[in-house]
Amino acid sequence: MTVRVQLADFDAGAEIARLRSGDRGVGAVASFVGTVRAENDAAQVDGMVLEHYPGMTEAVLDDLVASAKTRFDIRDALVIHRVGALAPGDQIVLVAVTSAHRDSAFDACRYLMDFLKTQAPFWKKERTPAGEHWVEARASDEAAAGRW
Repeated sequence: MTVRVQLADFDAGAEIARLRSGDRGVGAVASFVGTVRAENDAAQVDGMVLEHYPGMTEAVLDDLVASAKTRFDIRDALVIHRVGALAPGDQIVLVAVTSAHRDSAFDACRYLMDFLKTQAPFWKKERTPAGEHWVEARASDEAAAGRW
């Protein structure tokens, strides 16, 4: 199980290949890549800055991955989350999960993303033509996490 918080971009294909490498018991890989949108709530987004609480963020992500491992029949998981200045189209997050069967991989990937959005200590500040503002938590993210 791997968790990384980093400034640098990532190659999702290479990361997924590395995650499943050498494990011939993997029958399924589910992944999610989140990117910066050029529009949010009908407003233009010129960029964003993602901040985190170093040390605590990684610990929360480690706990989420450990929880997914006990809750679902998965073989391995990877969470990469970027911080710093990002532009529309940039990758923000990669969540990838391996398992023997697809249902476990799909469920664990969705679970990790739902709880990452609601529990991990990240803060987003969007830059728009009207100025900068902090992005508030969404009720829809809380509702998604609540189903688990």
